Amino acid sequence: MTEKNSFPKVIFGTSSLGNLFVELDSVTKNQLVKAAVESSPNTPVFDSAGKYGAGLALESLAAGLKAQGVSPSAVKISNKLGWKRVPLKTSEPTFEPGAWINLKHDAVQDISYQGILDCYQQGNELLGDYEAKIVSIHDPDEYLARAENKADLVKREQDILDAYKALIELRDAGKVDSVGVGAKDVSIIDFISDHIQLDWAMFACSVTPYTHEASTILLLKKLNKQGVKVINSAVFNAGFLIGSDNFDYKKISRETHAKEFAWRDKFNALCEEFEIKPAEACVQFSFLFDGIVSIALNSSSPKRIKSNILLAEAKVPDKFWQAMKSHGLISI
Repeated sequence: MTEKNSFPKVIFGTSSLGNLFVELDSVTKNQLVKAAVESSPNTPVFDSAGKYGAGLALESLAAGLKAQGVSPSAVKISNKLGWKRVPLKTSEPTFEPGAWINLKHDAVQDISYQGILDCYQQGNELLGDYEAKIVSIHDPDEYLARAENKADLVKREQDILDAYKALIELRDAGKVDSVGVGAKDVSIIDFISDHIQLDWAMFACSVTPYTHEASTILLLKKLNKQGVKVINSAVFNAGFLIGSDNFDYKKISRETHAKEFAWRDKFNALCEEFEIKPAEACVQFSFLFDGIVSIALNSSSPKRIKSNILLAEAKVPDKFWQAMKSHGLISI
């Protein structure tokens, strides 16, 4: 990846701009975008998707940038493709019911050669004066998981490869700078990287102090050899590691998930012993691995943007990681 396509240590997620779980007013959304732009030591990079609020996040991001007079050349936008905005014909959106609040549109998935081109074009229309130069397929693992049988699985795998053919053509034509993939089940990243020369990959809920399977670490090494940059997201296991009762986007309790809570209790005790914030440990864990160059952090509070950036510069001593391993909390 060239310098033109390099990533800063912190990339700003935009799901909150699409009304994920809570509806933020336009003023707060603009403040979020402003805080990200003003706090960025380099060119800010925003990670968005047509799925976020059925395109609302893309519109809100563009509105926030325009309100500040940010030049299109002064910002980088990543658009994860695969979902298209369509009219809302039901009482609530048909995708991810309950997750997105007060939307005016619905979204449908379309992973195919033409479908991805349509998503790319619609995304840029929603961005208005701005344009996504960083593109990928959104959650191809979930697309494969819905296969009804082996034949359907083979067809869906081909749909994904056809979609990447479209993205590679956009890259070769100079319309986009880089092509990547983002997924929670990283085995699909392994599959795609065997067929497509990716520029980057985004891991979700896969490389955290709590979750780091041996197969995932092997994949990181493989991608690093291929020159694929890795962006780590959901580094708090969707909030659980820093105090939430949501673990990988599902609510849990001490009664039903005693193992997870016992791990967190020991983790918090070690953080307190070494005077480290749990969030600092989670973020810095990412950078223990060669190839992970950035983390993606999302916030619904403008006041937390600056502190999120500072997490990437926190210092965590080696003795802390040694203690984590000796207590059986990490395996590396």
